[in-house]
Amino acid sequence: MLDHKIKGRVLVVAGSDPSGGAGIEGDIKTITSLGCYALSAITSITDQDTKKINGVYNLRPKMISSQIQTSLNDIGADCIKLGMLPSQEVIMVVSKILNIHAKNIPRVVDTVIESSGGYEFMNNFALDTFLSKIVNGATIITPNLPEAEKLINRKIRNLEEMYESVEDLRALGSDAVLLKGGHLDSDNLVDLLIKKDSVESFKSLRIESTSTHGTGCALSSAIAAGLAQSLSLTDSVARAHYYVNRAIELAPGFGKGFGPLNHCHTVDS
Repeated sequence: MLDHKIKGRVLVVAGSDPSGGAGIEGDIKTITSLGCYALSAITSITDQDTKKINGVYNLRPKMISSQIQTSLNDIGADCIKLGMLPSQEVIMVVSKILNIHAKNIPRVVDTVIESSGGYEFMNNFALDTFLSKIVNGATIITPNLPEAEKLINRKIRNLEEMYESVEDLRALGSDAVLLKGGHLDSDNLVDLLIKKDSVESFKSLRIESTSTHGTGCALSSAIAAGLAQSLSLTDSVARAHYYVNRAIELAPGFGKGFGPLNHCHTVDS
């Protein structure tokens, strides 16, 4: 059982998922369940369920910037988690406001480029800006293998190629990279925590489940909660892995497609 006292504040800048499994909704559940306080700045309203994304409606950059500034000026944040940033204009505005009001606050960047179903959230033009303005200088980025392939423009299909990509990923300019191996063709999964001078591996067994909607959002938000609570980066990643694995194992089985996790399992554990 977690202590009921709230420790740490995480501001999430991301899109909204009406199904509640991913995006802002999943982020808030994750952060709250780990005993941290969640604030949010919504970038997009999506129309999606556990089967597919039907549409994305982006908020005006000025409104996004205003949400961020208002949250930071009042409650403040100990860590910032960045999720869906759907356009070059949004990326530029978010980068500018954070550099003014949150320059020294750790940033966890979930590299939301496209959905698992192939819906493209970010075109190549926006991706270039994302790399220079958001990825460069981040505390940690958390790409899965398809996202990492787009970030460094090389194929990563097995564990050997994951290790071969380390220097290219370091060159992106973030302090650390969590390269997630969930797309490996194996029941033995490996994530690599790539720091400036070391590589740590986190191993797990694949959990056979269709309740995987929002796992990337939950993992990055859990890492952000750990950093906000003054855990080390390694300990934040380790706790986030445990949290997400249990959330998959205890998933409620909702939805007709890839269902949501049990974000709230810590309440009774």
